Amino acid sequence: MENEIPPVNRVDEIRDELKSLEGKRLRVKANMGRSRIVERTGTLVHAHPSLFIVEVEERRGRTARQSYQYVDVLTGTVELFDIETGERLFDFVESVAE
Repeated sequence: MENEIPPVNRVDEIRDELKSLEGKRLRVKANMGRSRIVERTGTLVHAHPSLFIVEVEERRGRTARQSYQYVDVLTGTVELFDIETGERLFDFVESVAE
């Protein structure tokens, strides 16, 4: 347990990684509660200090901006996937469960 990375540092890692991915397309899978899971594809617009914004495609050519918190990625409530490979970008959930 001594070698375990504190959650605050993990949030910093997530923020830094997402900052480097600004402008890239991602697939977002968000658990909205009550068995409602939303999957969308969009572009990572900006990584702010406490949240990040993804611009997603809506019907009829419209776009919408969705914001998510880094802690949601840490807890697995929000999952991010590489659009090209389909791989999950962060796997913190498994290490938290151990």
